[in-house]
Formats: sequence, C-alpha cells, structure tokens
Amino acid sequence: MSGSATLRIGLVDDHAVVRAGYRRLLELEGLEVAAEFADADGAYAALAAPGDCPVDLLILDLSLPGRSGLELLRRLSVRRAELKVLVFTMHDGAAMVRQCLRAGAAGYVTKSSAPEELVDAVHRVWRGERALSADVADAAAALAEPAPHLKLSTREFDVLQALLRGAGVEEISRQLRLSAKTVANYQTLVRQKLGVANAVELMRYAREHGLAD
Repeated sequence: MSGSATLRIGLVDDHAVVRAGYRRLLELEGLEVAAEFADADGAYAALAAPGDCPVDLLILDLSLPGRSGLELLRRLSVRRAELKVLVFTMHDGAAMVRQCLRAGAAGYVTKSSAPEELVDAVHRVWRGERALSADVADAAAALAEPAPHLKLSTREFDVLQALLRGAGVEEISRQLRLSAKTVANYQTLVRQKLGVANAVELMRYAREHGLAD
C-alpha cells in the first residue's frame, strides 16, 4: 500500500468554508487535498471521466444540492470501483450507514466526531480497512433484525429520502429523472413496505429509525 504522502484526497461538500476547514486539517497532517467539489454532478463529471482518476480517496458529505451524496456514491462505485470513499456527514442513523456501506463506502464518520477521528479514518481507509466512528458503529450494531426500510430497493430508498426532505412527486421526478407516475408508484410501494398510511406516519417512522434529522 502506498504511503500517505502519495494519497490524493478529494472533498465533496457544498459549503466552501467547511471544505476550507477540512483542507486545513488534512494538510496539517501532511495529506494532500487534490480536488474540491460543491455538488454531486460536478464531482461525478470530474471523477468518472475517462482516464486516470484525479483522486485516490474521496471524503463525501451526503447532504448536497441536487443529487445526494448517496446517489453519487452509487454511481462512482460502478464507474470508479478503485476509488475509496469515506462518508463524512451529519447523518448518524444506522439505516443510512448501512445504505452507504452497501453502496460501496469504505468508511463512515459523523461530523460530531473529533477532528483526529476523521484523520484516523482517512489513514485506515487508505490502508484498506473499514472505518466507522464510534457513534455509528454502535447504531449499526443495534439493528440486529433488519427493519422494513432496510429491505427497500435502491430506488425505493432514494424516493424515501426525497419524501423525508419534503419533496413532492414532481420534484422527485425531476431529481431522479423518472416519470411522475413511476415516482407515485414508488411512493405507494414505500408506504406499503413500511406499514404507514400517510406523510405523518412516514415521518414518525423516520424519526423512530434515525432516518430524519
């Protein structure tokens, strides 16, 4: 495995001030930040382009304008399987952790973690290890039995996330590039599989399972 001096890191976060803080933290540890991106589409265009990937490890926030970080993770896992992705986010629910790991994330650290925990996670992921911050490791372990939302398909989970953000059918249709009828069908399937009848019950379910902020 290459040493950390050769590791090229990419940052995906929609807040420039936050990215600047990450860059400063990592550079103080002798790590190189080779690229920064403010949204998923920009990151995908740069990282999935033909030729050598400009970064070796991506630190990815999940809450982004437009496409979510989770969708970017899924797309990159297909086009750039060699790229290591470390999720760094506010979301600490076990369901989101499992979705990201299933999508190919090599690590998952929450933004409530100490700065040194992020740096340690970068080194661990680069060594080929899985890195989970203590809070999400405990949350994931607590789900011994799969909850209903863990049985959702990838696209159903995308629709669920959008619904929890308050998006309507038309907005979700544009975001996911699906017809409104298809989105409405997914919405019905999600409610059926989760055993909820309306938006209020859906939000209650989401809070109980750590899916809502």
